[in-house]
Amino acid sequence: MMYVKYCMHCGKQLSTKYIEKEGDVAHCVACDTLFFPQFNTAVSMIALNPAKDQILLIQQYGKQRNVLVAGYVNQKEDVEETLIREMKEEIGRNICAFKYLKSEYFVRSNTLMLSFAVVLDDMNLDFVDQDEIDCAQWFSFEKAKEEIAKDSLAERFLNHFIQVYHDDFFEEHDKIQINT
Repeated sequence: MMYVKYCMHCGKQLSTKYIEKEGDVAHCVACDTLFFPQFNTAVSMIALNPAKDQILLIQQYGKQRNVLVAGYVNQKEDVEETLIREMKEEIGRNICAFKYLKSEYFVRSNTLMLSFAVVLDDMNLDFVDQDEIDCAQWFSFEKAKEEIAKDSLAERFLNHFIQVYHDDFFEEHDKIQINT
């Protein structure tokens, strides 16, 4: 299935070309350019307090369901920058450490979601962006499992984190310096 129908370089209609080990790929005969499937990329964060014994859940867009802090990766931005920017913009907090957990493709928005555990610098929620976040609240691990939106990607990411988490989870190389 071709998601792109016209060449972004010359505007000609695309055809398909069979590529060994790739299958049918969108192809511009005029430019001889291949167009591979494109998708969005976003991060989802299990945000931990400095003591690493509570998880931050949020509600947004008028929905009464608890989810994880998440955001899209912008053009020319790497994933680490996205983690820092999204947490600062939405929650008003800095990240002290992070660790990649897993990924999952989210069909509904054509997005590859990258799950991370992050440790925040403080539990203070006075700087939460009220335009983006309706409610932000800290929960124990067990209470977070109860309160997270059921049958959601956020729930799958949270359950995975709780399964793999241990005391030495964040190693020295997972800690970051934030320029404020």
